[in-house]
Amino acid sequence: MTTGIKINELLRLLHLASPSLPIGAYTYSQGLETAIEVGNVSNAESACDWISESLSVVADFEAPVFWRLLCAFANNDAADVTHWTELFLAARDTQEFRAETIQMGYSFSKLILDLNIADESLQAILASQAEVPLPTAFACAAVALKISPDAALSGFLFSIVENQVLVCVKSVPLGQVSGQRLLLSLHPAIEAAVNHAQQLEDDELSNWSPGLSILSMMHEVQYSRIYRS
Repeated sequence: MTTGIKINELLRLLHLASPSLPIGAYTYSQGLETAIEVGNVSNAESACDWISESLSVVADFEAPVFWRLLCAFANNDAADVTHWTELFLAARDTQEFRAETIQMGYSFSKLILDLNIADESLQAILASQAEVPLPTAFACAAVALKISPDAALSGFLFSIVENQVLVCVKSVPLGQVSGQRLLLSLHPAIEAAVNHAQQLEDDELSNWSPGLSILSMMHEVQYSRIYRS
């Protein structure tokens, strides 16, 4: 990984990873709401375990797919973008998980166009996709803003973890200080996930997480819900 990052690149990365980005990430819990409902997550320790395990699943599939999408956009390789976009969507194994990534990807794509941050070639690749999940839109924006791939991957994973921590703060509930302590403790896991995702070969990618899939399906019929996944 590159150790240095320019100030302007850092600012662009912080912008992309910000929870204030209007793509609706705060409305999703990625199965965590049901984990809280059934008692799997009930305090800071169990929240840390849950997020760490979830991150390991992301590091085995979503993160390396995102890494490949970054490379594909950087090379203006529309066929490769389509391949990894379709593969990622095919791996969304519940209705809620699929709807979540498509909704946020659509909102992110619209933002890219509204802010006019991508050149015509990147916009054309994005427009050629039948459906745009979040990793595809985020990768397009990162390349358009000339954020280095390793920094973009770090920001992408941090935004996922931060959203999970915010769900725990609001719904376990955890205090704000406990939430920040939890987020800080997960920094090494994020760094490890970044390194791991870059090293996997194509045939090593795996989205195997049956427990998470079951919780997601339970959430679809959960009586009382705040989040959309």
